[in-house]
Amino acid sequence: MKRVVSIAAAVAMTAGLAACGSNDKSAGGSGNGSSGSEFKAAIAFDVGGRGDHSFNDASYAGMEAAKKKIPNLKITTAEAGEGENDQARENRLSQLAASGNKAIVAVGFVYAKSIGTVAKKYPNVKFAIIDDASPDSKGTNVEQITFKEHEASYLAGVAAAKMSKTGHIGFVGGVNVPLIQKFEAGYFAGAKHANPKIKIDKTYLTPAGDFSGFAAPDKGKASANSMFQKGADVVYAAAGKSGDGVIQAAHSAGKWAIGVDSDQALTADKSVAGSVLTSAMKNCSGTVEDFVTSVKDDKFSGGNKEFGLKEDGVSLATTGNHLSAEAKKAVDDAKKEIVDGKVKVSPTPSK
Repeated sequence: MKRVVSIAAAVAMTAGLAACGSNDKSAGGSGNGSSGSEFKAAIAFDVGGRGDHSFNDASYAGMEAAKKKIPNLKITTAEAGEGENDQARENRLSQLAASGNKAIVAVGFVYAKSIGTVAKKYPNVKFAIIDDASPDSKGTNVEQITFKEHEASYLAGVAAAKMSKTGHIGFVGGVNVPLIQKFEAGYFAGAKHANPKIKIDKTYLTPAGDFSGFAAPDKGKASANSMFQKGADVVYAAAGKSGDGVIQAAHSAGKWAIGVDSDQALTADKSVAGSVLTSAMKNCSGTVEDFVTSVKDDKFSGGNKEFGLKEDGVSLATTGNHLSAEAKKAVDDAKKEIVDGKVKVSPTPSK
């Protein structure tokens, strides 16, 4: 981590930022030079921040990959605070734009309204938002990066059903919002395709509007423990840092956890990583890397870019080689059916 911009610092600068707007040539001037030969880019994290072993870390990995291509890249990081509002997020993004960053990545749909507002104030700065394609974040200088999480989750469901010895699996969602419901929808569909009689428990750690569900490993652990005690032997967590608790619970119970966004068999604590059966991944790293390099190379193009199995934007991890031959074949067959268009995975849970 190069530098952390705190919420307090962002708020303190709000008055000064109000005068910048779209007329601030130092922050949004033409060309991609910044502080001489230095090229500045920034990433604003979602709740859970660095060390979530999930999509915040995966997104930052994209920044590190971009630095290998852009030696003069200076990366600024900004952490999110629990329970903050749109104004706090707007202040954070404004501070980053006013500091001369040419490419700014906002991790998570919670930044939708704030990035839409700030992007208009700094038309010469390029922004990217992960997991949102709503009108709130839309702008000519905004790239909306979204994924077909339901497709990777479908494969996770197939794997879970094929590997379950009890015919009973579970799903833990961080926050009950449409994005996380996509994970649920795909997982349920894939599991039922592999085993029509499969029993699936589900729970959401917090309701819509309460984003603490993405940063509560204790709640994730308690929910998974409850499922394991009821007979589930594989639990999939789409819950950000809260998924750490699900993996811990799986390890203690001698059961399996399925990770999300990153390959959590590699990112989870080594003492419990062996309990990660597989992970439904999305290529946050590659998309962030492409965004930053496109800005540096003057090849930026805004708008929504959606990535699924066909585009290698989502996938299922094989680290640890835990899947049986039967499960591997079922997953491979399911992937081919989706890529070939023979199976359409719904992004919304069935009623």
